[in-house]
Amino acid sequence: MPLNPTIPTEITVHLGTPQSDAENVTVPFIDYIKNVASSEIYPTWPESSLRANIYAIITYALNRIYTEWYPSQGYDFDITNTTQYDQAFVKDRTIFENISLIVDDIFNSYVVEQGEVQPFFTQFCNGTTSTCEGLSQWGTVTLAERGLTPYEILQNYYGDNINIIMNAPVADIEASYPGVPLRIGDRGNDVKIIQTQLNSIAKNYPAIPIVNADGVFGVSTENAVKKFQEVFFLDQTGQVDKSTWYKIKRYFIGVRKLAELNSIGITVDEANLPFETQLSYGDSGESVRAIQYYLSVVGYFNSNLNTVTIDGVFGDETLNAVKVFQENFGLEPTGVVDRETWNKLNQIYRQIVENLPEDYEGEKAQIYPGYVLSQGMRGEAVRNIQTYLNRISDTVPQIPKLTVDGIFGPATAYAVRTFQSLNGITPSGNVGPTTWQTIANQYDALVGAI
Repeated sequence: MPLNPTIPTEITVHLGTPQSDAENVTVPFIDYIKNVASSEIYPTWPESSLRANIYAIITYALNRIYTEWYPSQGYDFDITNTTQYDQAFVKDRTIFENISLIVDDIFNSYVVEQGEVQPFFTQFCNGTTSTCEGLSQWGTVTLAERGLTPYEILQNYYGDNINIIMNAPVADIEASYPGVPLRIGDRGNDVKIIQTQLNSIAKNYPAIPIVNADGVFGVSTENAVKKFQEVFFLDQTGQVDKSTWYKIKRYFIGVRKLAELNSIGITVDEANLPFETQLSYGDSGESVRAIQYYLSVVGYFNSNLNTVTIDGVFGDETLNAVKVFQENFGLEPTGVVDRETWNKLNQIYRQIVENLPEDYEGEKAQIYPGYVLSQGMRGEAVRNIQTYLNRISDTVPQIPKLTVDGIFGPATAYAVRTFQSLNGITPSGNVGPTTWQTIANQYDALVGAI
């Protein structure tokens, strides 16, 4: 699930208390809102009152979905139908016509606090038999009769510092867990999300070190994950598997109070993701080059797949190669590289690399190891990149000579950044597939020229 909210096409409702052995029903989100509104409020109320209440109902449901409040606790539903925990939903009930029309108009709108992105926790109660700190449903009637607009009614209960997001995108929402464990050497938006959440948790649990939330799973991120796992009694693997992912999310939601009225919300800057969420026809750049490199290697070892020219342009050749890959590995052949396609491509690539015989390339540069090299890492892959850079520095003196010790320290990071700058690659100092391939090509050209 992205950090920026999306209106779900469907929602799964548990017809009972969370712990009960009750039925789950999955219904279109818009129908769910109509049902709850018809169950919670009266169709004879003034329209401003109805709209204010429906905004609150929509936003409350979105907050539950956005925070994965129940799935993160191991449940297989999004929300319950009990007002003790959530909001009323009556299976197969009659929907009031005027409420249905209002929901049709605003079902993809929700309340946020200014400068934040998450759906606000719009707590509410009926205001007669039960009261709470949030919205009073019967109280909205009095405010509407005084001439207040829906927005002014919401401000009366939730404060002046709120906005209503209109016409939000509607889409199927997948679980936030990427489906495969995150580990050292991974890079992407999922890594950035975990880094952001760990940093927030660390403010309350200072034993967890703060990391640079750059989307690269380096040694510092691995150490932070291990410390989190130690603090919360998980196996200290340093990898973010499903149990660790949702444990991190649960504590993040807790320390930021995202399911409370007094939340410490997610800012727009925090919600910005450093990598494209998908790549498709017409795109270009380093991310496309990385996809093409993976496709070419996988295609070389699998005759059912296509290899492509690594030019950084997502054209017809790359489109066809992506579709063929998706068809061969049971994915919908959209030609779009989304998270699921990338994870599968990365998985297949790593399997190939891990099964290659030692010194497969001989005197030539070794194939990209399948993970990003970054400062603090150690091992044979680091030793190789230091060797290749030293050979290149014989003809490119701007690149400093390195001690080939297999330790990715500041000197190696500087040499990598220098190489990247000289070759039109974003100078991150990390060695991903594009940087590795470019270094390897130059090294092979020099070795072959001897």
